[in-house]
Parts: sequence; structure tokens; C-alpha cells
Amino acid sequence: MDVYLISFLVIGIAALAMAWLPTWFKKVPFSYAMLFVVVGFLLFKLPIGLPEPDPLRENDLALRLSELCVIITLMGTGIKINRRFSFFSWQVPFRLVSWTMLLSIGALAWLAWQFLGFPVASAVLLAAAMAPTDPVLASDVQVGPPSEEIEDAPRFALTSEAGLNDGMAFPFTWLGIALATKGLAPENWLTHWLTYDLLYRIAVGVGVGYLMGRVLAYLLFKLPKKSRFPETQDGFVAISATLLVYALTEMLHGYGFIAVFLTGLTLKHQEKDYSYHRELHDFTDQIERILLVIVLILLGGSLSRGLLDALTWQGALVGVGFLLVVRPLAGYIGLLGIKVKTREKWAISFFGIRGIGSIFYISFALSKASFTNPEEIWAVAGFTILLSIVLHGVLATPVMQYLDKVRKPSDYIDPRKAKEDLTKEKTDSSVPAPESA
Repeated sequence: MDVYLISFLVIGIAALAMAWLPTWFKKVPFSYAMLFVVVGFLLFKLPIGLPEPDPLRENDLALRLSELCVIITLMGTGIKINRRFSFFSWQVPFRLVSWTMLLSIGALAWLAWQFLGFPVASAVLLAAAMAPTDPVLASDVQVGPPSEEIEDAPRFALTSEAGLNDGMAFPFTWLGIALATKGLAPENWLTHWLTYDLLYRIAVGVGVGYLMGRVLAYLLFKLPKKSRFPETQDGFVAISATLLVYALTEMLHGYGFIAVFLTGLTLKHQEKDYSYHRELHDFTDQIERILLVIVLILLGGSLSRGLLDALTWQGALVGVGFLLVVRPLAGYIGLLGIKVKTREKWAISFFGIRGIGSIFYISFALSKASFTNPEEIWAVAGFTILLSIVLHGVLATPVMQYLDKVRKPSDYIDPRKAKEDLTKEKTDSSVPAPESA
């Protein structure tokens, strides 16, 4: 049988099913991601000559496919966030991508080094790859398409975190690469890592993302009103912008993940044309679904072909501990002092879903440096991703339904009102109280 045509057949059937599966699975404790991993696992057990899905042997395929999937998802994630940016209204995601991420990376790196016997470079890489919340697989706990101004705390937090931290994990991936290529002595890598991999690359990502968002908003919304420049309502503009911004940022050696997300976010808030924002988001969502189908089937196939062969019981225990203990505790600690209800803090802390972004980071690092135990890195990561897909896939729907049920209307946060209240509070506090008689 022609493997090329078989691949088309499988992708076609799976992608067609995605037209209905998100709706069917919306209210049940089961995710379509779980289904496609099982389909991939069974499919690659058949003797029909399907291509090798092993990410170690096909590192470049795993790298490019996961990269494309993540950047398209990040554009859609930026477009669907309704809350305008301010340090006050975005304090929860900032805590998650700083304190929570650092605690998660430090704890997992220590566990991999001490408990699994990983070299320091491998431990740092594993921790950096597993720390960020995945924007691709976390749709069940994220805000919906562009439509509403008011967002509840867990959905906004997990959506904005997924958009931000896939780029913020990159410096620590480069740290793992630096340790693998230059050794542990800080004088060999610390200055370059701090100034270039951390500060410069993030600054370029932020700058290009914001500027390109403003430029695209001008071309799409303002210029047609001022001149005869043609107006467009085509959704594929989102994909075109994604590729353009990502390529430009990477050519300038910045972090393209950050740039793409900020472009979508900036574009969204330059114009309140929700019908076109919805068109842009829906187009990215449709492309994302096709790519996600392919990645999940290949992940299931890699599991059937021995991705977990190098997994030990210690590695499995670390994966379980990371999902059930490290991330929830790191998330809750990071949110201390934030005025969010305790049950919602625990939900935000627990649903730090692992997935496609983790695949990208490991593939990227392995393409840049030689690590002594790539099989073990992939085994622990693959097990953790699989466990996350199952655990979070089962619990996401009932937990979010419970939170929606017990949440009062006053628990929803209107970012505009919150900012007005904060301004009023500061103004009132600056006015001296009248002296008593």
C-alpha cells in the first residue's frame, strides 16, 4: 500500500472528525487529545509501513511540526484575550511566568539531577521544557473566542500564561544548551546567557511583537478609513502575520514565540472590530486543529514504537510528582497575596498542562547540542505529557463546570472596572481625611 496515500487518508479522516469532536467532548470528562493519542498508538501497531514517528530519529520533523503548531496557536491565543494590558490587571499571569515558572524549573531540575541522576545540562533542559503551560492542549481551561469583555480569573490566567511562558521558557532551554556545550563553569556562559539569551532575545521579541501588531492594525483598520487602501476581512491574514512576525523576529535573534503572541494581543486591542477578530481567531483555530491531529497521532505512534522504553519507575514518579505536587505548589506560592478565591488559585495552579511546546523545546535543544541521555529525557517528558493529557483531559471539564457553578457574578473580573476602581482608590487615598471637630 502507498504510505503517502495512507497518511493522507488518516489525516483527512482525523481532521474531518475535528469538525465535531470539540463540540461533542465539550461537556464530558474526556478530551479529543486523548482519543487521537490512542488512535496513533493503535495505528502504528499495524503492519502498514507508516513512517517512523520516533522524535529521536526524526528530530527535525518533531521540531518543525511542533514549532508551526505552537506559533499558530499563540497568534490565536493573543487575539482571543479581551483584557487590556496593565500591570495591575495582568498581575496573575506575570506571577505565573516569573515566580511559578522559576520554582517549577528549579524543583524539577533538582529532582532530575538528584533523584534520576541526570547530568545538570539534561536536568535543566527537561525542567525548562516541562515548565510552561501549553497553549495548544489547554483550550479546555482557556477563554473562548473574541466575544466577551468579562473573563473569570482561572480562564484568563491560564490563557495569558500559556501565551507568555512558551517564550519565557526559551532562555532556560538555552541555559541547558550552554551547560551542555560549555560546561558548568559560569565564566564560560553566564555573561552571554544573561545579556544575550535572556535580556536581548526577550527585548527583541517584545519589541517586534508590539510594533508589528501596531503596523498590522494600521493596515487592517485605520488605513482603509483614511484612503482608498482596500479593506480585508480574510482570516488567513492571521496565519500570514504569524509567519511574517515569527520569521522576522528569529532573523533578529529574538524569541519569535513572544513576538507572535504580543502581535495577536496588540492587534486585538487596537480596534474593537470583534467580527474580524473572530474571523482571525477562527482561521488560526482551524489550522491549529489540523496540525494538532498530526502531532497527537505521531505522539501516539512514538509511544507504540518505544518512546517510553528508557522510562524507569523513578522517572515516572518524578513525572507524577511534577504534575501533582511541584506545579500546583509552585503555582499557589506564586499567587500568594493576589485577590483571587482560594479554589480558583488551586485550579490555576493545577492546570499547568504539558504538551506540544515541551516537544518543541526538547527537539530544539537536541538540534543545538549533544546531551548524554536524550532517550531518558524523551522518556520522562513523553510520560509526563501523556499523563498530563489524560489527567487534565479528564478533570478540566468537571472542574471548570464546578467553578462556573459556584462562582458569583461579582467574582468575574471586568478589567476596565478593575482599573477604574484602582485609580479611584489611589485618588481617594491621596486626599487627606478631614479633621474631626
